[in-house]
Amino acid sequence: MQLGILGKKVGMTQIFDTSGLAIPVTIIKAGPCLITQVQNTKTYRAIQLGFGEVADKHLTKPQLGHLKRTNSPPLKYLKEFKVDKIDSYSVGDIITVNNFQIGQLLQISGNSIGKGFAGYQKRHNFARGPMSHGSKNHREPGSIGAGTTPGRVYPGKKMAGHLGSKKTTVRNLELIHIDEQEHLLIIKGSVPGKAGNLLSIKSK
Repeated sequence: MQLGILGKKVGMTQIFDTSGLAIPVTIIKAGPCLITQVQNTKTYRAIQLGFGEVADKHLTKPQLGHLKRTNSPPLKYLKEFKVDKIDSYSVGDIITVNNFQIGQLLQISGNSIGKGFAGYQKRHNFARGPMSHGSKNHREPGSIGAGTTPGRVYPGKKMAGHLGSKKTTVRNLELIHIDEQEHLLIIKGSVPGKAGNLLSIKSK
């Protein structure tokens, strides 16, 4: 496993290749990230990255104390990445988009867009009921119980409820372009969340 990077989604647009085809792309402002902790034990090797410098008042005292141990500035986001080799990293190093290469396949994780309360058809892709005149079950869930035995509804049954706003991972996204000056990654396709959403980016 290789070290990743944290970033924020800027938005989507399209670019044209040499043959004139339009390619939908997502622009991500990734890093620079600061290594705030290195964990190296027999069973666990990980690098903790910090991203997004903020004022002290936006962090709790335990968070500030954790960062001050390594003389790190107040950072809003902290995330650990498991790595195979830890020798080449040390606390205080800066991780930028230079760690990636054009054409690389990436795995990007983030919270999907929250869509509020949704019915069971929209949320779970269930089929609707008959639309004929006599039917009284068009979009209703219908029976949810299993009879006298067990006499209850099993936990986790697919029903109406909150849709979206959960961690989503998209794999095999191709890296089209890198802007080192502006710390931008241009990714082919879409990534989870809305503009401004925090993303975790690492190679496949």
